[in-house]
Amino acid sequence: MNYIIYDLEFNQRPSVLTNIDSNNISKLPFEIIQIGALKLNKNLDTISTFNALIKPTLYKTIHPFVEDLTKITTEQVNSCDTFPEVYKNFLNFIGSEEITFCIWGSADIKELIKNIKFHNLSTSSISKKYIDVQNYVSKHFNAPNGTKIGLKNAVELFNIATKTEFHDAFNDAFYTAEVFKKIYNHNIVSKTYESFPSRRLHQPKEKIDTNALIFQFEKMYNRKMTKDEISIIKTAYMMGKTKQFIKNESE
Repeated sequence: MNYIIYDLEFNQRPSVLTNIDSNNISKLPFEIIQIGALKLNKNLDTISTFNALIKPTLYKTIHPFVEDLTKITTEQVNSCDTFPEVYKNFLNFIGSEEITFCIWGSADIKELIKNIKFHNLSTSSISKKYIDVQNYVSKHFNAPNGTKIGLKNAVELFNIATKTEFHDAFNDAFYTAEVFKKIYNHNIVSKTYESFPSRRLHQPKEKIDTNALIFQFEKMYNRKMTKDEISIIKTAYMMGKTKQFIKNESE
């Protein structure tokens, strides 16, 4: 089995909306403009790499915040392939062997699936198994509940040399791979991403047939139940449904 450590950079909706369909905005709030990845074998050796900028088709101008953060410009991506072509190349890079994705946080697999679906491409060819490296690193360093360690902080805590800038998809994938190597052990298990949380099956609401219940008591005692007795029987039944009087066998 191989590990695919990948990272994404996104463009986002402009501050002032122009001719962008609001339905598309809700379907794709973040449009992928770069995929960077490394393929590691079972010994965690790098056997292949992938790096591609992507020409956006929804948010065609790189948002100023995104450009400042990633240094990716509109001019750069305008000459690149669009997502369907890059996704095809990414699948070829992944190959046919069994793989598990390794990502920093769970957002990247969520947004990857969203982008695939937005372009009406199939998700059946891509693994849904992933390891949230950030989650394991945060546990490794005993981060307080509800907090997560950032990638840059993790790199510093592990004394990993930083030769390239952060907020570049390939560089961040490289750093994630280096951190993953530091914490890897056989207790680390993958999760399976589900686009939609599984819903509990709706169970039809049960309703007691009170007439049949009272009739059974009258049959047992061979007489009619009084109004007070009927009230007590109904109350006892409802109290029993709450299970507040369940007694353990050990008691």
